[in-house]
Amino acid sequence: MPVVDIDPDELRELTGHDEKSDEDLKDDLFGLGLEFEGETDEGLLQFEFGPDRLDRLSVEGVARSLRYQYGDDRGVDVPDTNDPDFTFVVDGDVPDARPYVTGAVVRGLDLDEAALESVIQLQEKLHATMGRKRAKGAIGIHDLVAIKGDTLGEAPNASEDSGGNSITYTGIAPGGDTFVPLDSDRELTPAEVLEEHSTGRTYADLVADYDRYPAIYDELGLFSFPPVINGRRTEVSTDSRELLIELTGTDQWTIDRMCAIICYALSARGATIEDVEVEYEGGSDAGGRTLRRPDFEVRSKSVTHDRIETMLGVDLTEREVVDLFERSGLDAAVADDAESDDADGPADATTYEVSIPPYRVDVLHPLDLVDDVGRAYGFDELDPRYPDVGTVGGRHERSRLEAATRDVLTGLGFEDLLNFHMISEPEVYDRMGVESGTDVLGGGDPVGITEPYSEDYTILRPWALPSLVMVLENNTHRAYPQDLAEVGLVAERDDDVNTRVAESRHVAAVLARTDATYEDAKARLQAVCRSFGVELETPPTAHPSFIDGRAASVVIDGDDVGVVGEIHPAVLVEHDLELPVAGFEFALEALGGE
Repeated sequence: MPVVDIDPDELRELTGHDEKSDEDLKDDLFGLGLEFEGETDEGLLQFEFGPDRLDRLSVEGVARSLRYQYGDDRGVDVPDTNDPDFTFVVDGDVPDARPYVTGAVVRGLDLDEAALESVIQLQEKLHATMGRKRAKGAIGIHDLVAIKGDTLGEAPNASEDSGGNSITYTGIAPGGDTFVPLDSDRELTPAEVLEEHSTGRTYADLVADYDRYPAIYDELGLFSFPPVINGRRTEVSTDSRELLIELTGTDQWTIDRMCAIICYALSARGATIEDVEVEYEGGSDAGGRTLRRPDFEVRSKSVTHDRIETMLGVDLTEREVVDLFERSGLDAAVADDAESDDADGPADATTYEVSIPPYRVDVLHPLDLVDDVGRAYGFDELDPRYPDVGTVGGRHERSRLEAATRDVLTGLGFEDLLNFHMISEPEVYDRMGVESGTDVLGGGDPVGITEPYSEDYTILRPWALPSLVMVLENNTHRAYPQDLAEVGLVAERDDDVNTRVAESRHVAAVLARTDATYEDAKARLQAVCRSFGVELETPPTAHPSFIDGRAASVVIDGDDVGVVGEIHPAVLVEHDLELPVAGFEFALEALGGE
């Protein structure tokens, strides 16, 4: 989950509530779903929150949410923008893999050290989340004073009747023009940046397959090498009063939403937003398209009154629902002919048309609207009640089996873990020496996440041992022995299942110690099987994650359900582990069925 550092004094200033203590702010933010995680050495408060609310990645966004919660602001707010003076000209040399650009001009900004750090934090948090570590969208923020725009009539592909200034988004050869990148004092070509600059080496993979690298020019020359690094000439400081914001990426929607979040944050600092024009492939006169950005379009979604009351379990009038929407930063209007004659009376058939501001990228479904109403009402204010059904709850048999298995494992000295079910493909395949699509345990076809928020969580894990080895990798600073176990979900693609996803529970365990051997892992596996009265056999097998001759299949009651053995040295080296590791993994249902 993202963690944001917030200066409580800045938060009080931006909300206009100087009377709020730090404890009051923590309580108020908890009501918004932000959990207090601790305090930095500089006295900043750290809050963790769901990655859906990307508008809260900065103190400005958090302050906006609090002002709505306090009732100081209501409804949708869209900043006014001035007419464009700058045009981004996108020419035909732009790399096909990164063809989109957007941006804005910001004027009248007063940046102190805290405000500058907040902008930088927002930029990096957006890179890490919505921008997928800059792969999907990257942000460049520049001091506008240092940029000299071409006269549009002289710029490549510019329309003759345009006015103002232009910058050009294009593509250049790796060894083409030079510029001085941030944190450097000498001219480098883009290829040299990727080889010699620390930031360049970090993001070199993003452009490694490009024949031509993305580049942004003004009249003075190259000043930005997206998505890698900006030029030193346009570096932003506390003396900057006017900014140029440019974003490049793989799709227009993503970078437009990222741009909107940044513009809202800077607008909260008292800045004025100025539009820019984006001209693709020669401008509008040449048949290309022209966009006016930033995109502050207000979207709308519908939700019924009955659905709100059913989900929240409270009775509300139309007037109360509209009020709660407005306190969430949304606008709502009754859009159904079946509205009640009395706005304070029942309105189950009413449908609300809800307006959504451009920074709210999380509202995808009517249930997201219900969630906003619930938070504005206060989830702590909801009264619990018994459901209107006559059933008596009880633990599922599978849950009983999981609990019993955990008890046995902890009794054998294992520490019980609960890891994420999502993981990345390199972790389960490349780093474990396993190939996707093979018949070995963990080699199945993975279940991919269509729109992952992070490159670290792109699939559902097809087996559990990689998760335990990752824990060992992160715990090399802790004392040994480390005996870890988990009973958890795994999944593979299976077209024979109606959902095309075959889910199951696996039991996995590792022993990390100086004397860990195959026999140690098998002994504990035998103890588990004896506890459940099942018969264990361990015929030799080969598995790429284990040492040849030191691995066996786990056969329980005649069914091949897993593997046990000593982890291969190549896997240990890949995870920086210096001690032997033995382990096993098998299907939970083999111990008693589900």
